[in-house]
Amino acid sequence: MPHSDTDARDRDAIAAVWREACRHIEIAASVSAIAKTLAETMPLEGLAVLIPDPASRTIETIASGRAKGTFAPSARGPELPPSTWQRLTRWLRSNDVANTSDRASTEWLQASLPEGLDGAALLGPLRAAQGKTGVLVVVASPPRMFTDRDVEVFRSLLEPLAVALDNDGRLHELRSLREAAEADRQTLLSRLGRQDINEDVVGARTGLKHVMERIELVANSDLPVLILGETGTGKEVVSRAIHARSKRADGPFIRVNCGAIPPELVDSQLFGHEKGSFTGASQQHQGWFERADRGTLFLDEIGELPLPAQVRLLRVLQDHQIERVGGRSPIHVDVRIVAATHRDLSAMVKDRSFREDLWYRVNVFPILLPTLRERLEDIPALVRHFAQRAATRFGLPYVEPTTANLAVLSAYAWPGNIRELGAVIDRAAILGGGRTLAVDVALGLGRQPVVPPPPPDEATLYEVIPESSFEPTPAAEPPSATRDILPLAAAMRQHIERALAATRGRIEGQRGAAAILDINPHTLRARMRKLGIDPSRYRE
Repeated sequence: MPHSDTDARDRDAIAAVWREACRHIEIAASVSAIAKTLAETMPLEGLAVLIPDPASRTIETIASGRAKGTFAPSARGPELPPSTWQRLTRWLRSNDVANTSDRASTEWLQASLPEGLDGAALLGPLRAAQGKTGVLVVVASPPRMFTDRDVEVFRSLLEPLAVALDNDGRLHELRSLREAAEADRQTLLSRLGRQDINEDVVGARTGLKHVMERIELVANSDLPVLILGETGTGKEVVSRAIHARSKRADGPFIRVNCGAIPPELVDSQLFGHEKGSFTGASQQHQGWFERADRGTLFLDEIGELPLPAQVRLLRVLQDHQIERVGGRSPIHVDVRIVAATHRDLSAMVKDRSFREDLWYRVNVFPILLPTLRERLEDIPALVRHFAQRAATRFGLPYVEPTTANLAVLSAYAWPGNIRELGAVIDRAAILGGGRTLAVDVALGLGRQPVVPPPPPDEATLYEVIPESSFEPTPAAEPPSATRDILPLAAAMRQHIERALAATRGRIEGQRGAAAILDINPHTLRARMRKLGIDPSRYRE
């Protein structure tokens, strides 16, 4: 009966160890609780989980706990008595524990310990699922020694503590991935000159007030939205605002420029493909619809999609199912569609370059964006926003736009809308060198380097002109400013003839007509032939 009581007590202890191993995320907290739990079953002073490093031949203590006393879960140093720990460390290093992770458990348990610890310490391997290998060290409370029963209990500790080690490794991996993702996010925001990816829309209470009202109406539904407007009016910003205010805000937001996808790759990019479905398909590929599952897919410039792709897109919008290229079974996708275009889709429907049924499917809730010319009251706020972005991106001090800057910018027509305004402010910030915003120069209104005009096309300018074209204007006609200006070909003919008369028909040489006109002699002869000029008429 006492034997059965002991077995029951051991089973309860092992069950308690499993609970503590699975309850805590970090292994330090698990080891601390397990040490106190085992103190009721074993003559335990403490235990520790070590990680040997084969490369550096060092041993790191990642968790340790005492059977009695306090323990800080965040502690990474040894909690065992210093003398015990030093002897164990020397023994582990001398026996090359860092390279013994593949030894059988019996070899670990039967290994000879340094003098003074023989029978008072047990060691065993912890093999986590991720491939990480640790060492569990259990030390008896002096002057006690471990019995065969204690060894069996120790064997039962290896599996739950290996699970705890695995959970701890996954936790630290997730933390590393989160830190890397946050660093990438901050880098992206720095390049964009933003504080947050979903920051407030500039002009939401002024020029875009009507647009924001429509966004609030449609955001919480799953209706397709069609954003219309000229190029550069901020269609992607509005689509992100719809996504951020929707119930899918925690899901992905995927932007696809339909005009940038080659026609032969549209299906692969949108719907994905299976391995070996075509030449070059070396592995399975998820399309944009699968990647946007439970989120929002922004189809920018949807009017650029070829007609065959429009047919397949219509089926996806109707059935909410896609089929990869080379696939045999449909895949359900839960995606909200926000489309945008600067083209007149209704006119394209009449021209049969855009499917009428797809037009009705995407044009459920249209939002028309005003041009920048129609929202001039937003220019001051937009300029300050872009000036702050430029300062962040280029490492320059922020420069507040002056009243003169805003007046010049408000008087401009802005054919490129907000995109052009952002480019102008970037250019103005760079030209100003962090001291001012060189708006005049950025718009081309200030001093600019003189660029020579392109050379005229000789084939069109230097045609042979009849002699009648050069007859003098009758004196009886009233003088006119336009009549005093000769055609360009006629003026060139007269100029060349004056040079030939001055050089007596000589073309080449330092005193020839080509040198006077600063032109190559061969080029001069070609032009003379086109103009019908005979140099022999000017020779003696």
